[in-house]
Amino acid sequence: MTAQSIATAAYIVAALLFILSLAGLSKHETARSGVAYGIAGMTIALVATIVLAVEDAETVGVVLLVGAIVIGAGIGIWRAREVEMTGMPELIALLHSFVGMAAVLVGWNGYLEHPVYPLESLERIHSAEVFVGVFIGAVTFTGSIVAYLKLSARIKSSPLVLPGKNYLNIGALVLFFVLTVVFVASPNIWLLILVTALALALGWHLVASIGGGDMPVVVSMLNSYSGWAAAAAGFLLSNNLLIVTGALVGSSGAYLSYIMCQAMNRSFISVIAGGFGIEAPAGEATDYGEHREVDAEGVAELLKDASSVVITPGYGMAVAQAQYPVADLTRKLRERGVDVRFGIHPVAGRLPGHMNVLLAEAKVPYDIVLEMDEVNDDLADTDVVLVIGANDTVNPAAAEDPTSPIAGMPVLRVWEASNVVVFKRSMAAGYAGVQNPLFFRENSQMLFGDAKDRVEDILRAL
Repeated sequence: MTAQSIATAAYIVAALLFILSLAGLSKHETARSGVAYGIAGMTIALVATIVLAVEDAETVGVVLLVGAIVIGAGIGIWRAREVEMTGMPELIALLHSFVGMAAVLVGWNGYLEHPVYPLESLERIHSAEVFVGVFIGAVTFTGSIVAYLKLSARIKSSPLVLPGKNYLNIGALVLFFVLTVVFVASPNIWLLILVTALALALGWHLVASIGGGDMPVVVSMLNSYSGWAAAAAGFLLSNNLLIVTGALVGSSGAYLSYIMCQAMNRSFISVIAGGFGIEAPAGEATDYGEHREVDAEGVAELLKDASSVVITPGYGMAVAQAQYPVADLTRKLRERGVDVRFGIHPVAGRLPGHMNVLLAEAKVPYDIVLEMDEVNDDLADTDVVLVIGANDTVNPAAAEDPTSPIAGMPVLRVWEASNVVVFKRSMAAGYAGVQNPLFFRENSQMLFGDAKDRVEDILRAL
């Protein structure tokens, strides 16, 4: 059996493992096995690639390949061990940029070094693969860099609004299609340089034009872009595994983005076009009155008298690393016979599933962690809602104020509960920069300070 046939068989097995991995990751109970399937699939793919390289490449090439794998694995393990859960969104955005740049480099290599094709039609197909691969990869690269910078607060999260921004995006896409036709007809390195620069600028502008409150959808969409970039690289390298894996990542990322857009009342097409997330023009500041404050002892008294409690976490819980005392509070209340559940908004935090991972990490039972649609109708019959670090996802302006920048966005209707306690460091607006009328409702009270410290105070008071 030749190395080529071994590699082909291994790639098929790896592709099946990747499919099983996606299936496993779709549920809390099977997520751990899903990760194991993914690791096994990637290990098989890497080993098969090395075996293939040993037969086809020179010794120097094999050494470089193994060295790159070792260095990459070392950096990956180091970053995975060091990164906090709060830093996971920007890390993932940064990893997407690597995939994009890899696609660009593969595309350029495909142009500079490729076999002579016997048919002109095959040559044109190859040229189209090069051009499209470079374009998708470059858009993914700079878009992911901007997402990383916004999520890590290295640049402002507010959207960039250039004059005629939508026309700039459309014009760039039209120019890309024209350049593709010209390049396929007559390949030219200057056209490849031009499309690379065009795609880098377009990727930067697409994500820079989106507000910080919509970054979870952007990260998901960039995940999809990175998949298509990998698939394009697979066509150039005649690697079936890259094509299958890229298609899996691209399609699943696009579907997740579609689900999140529905959860945020956003247009899926607008996401792709980078035309959403722009805050409405600021009007006169609304006077919502005075907020009320409460201390930990007061919250403990509310919880002692409650028969039902819903906890709605947000990014603030992740920043404070409050998931462990929250889990302790949940156990203590359930031991007292209190019905405790969690309400998770689809875009809570800055990454899809961010809150679910944090709560699973703290060993909160899966069956009491509910999605927004599962818990929303029960909030009116809930005695106490604890809003821990959430802001925009519990903002009543989304449902009641048609002029609000987040108008129409489905939110957790926590204000319908008998009592609402909001854990915040200050009265500052959320990541989307929108004031929250919930803070001033008669049934709402503010508990200021670090969420972890305040929850521990409540535990002591109980």
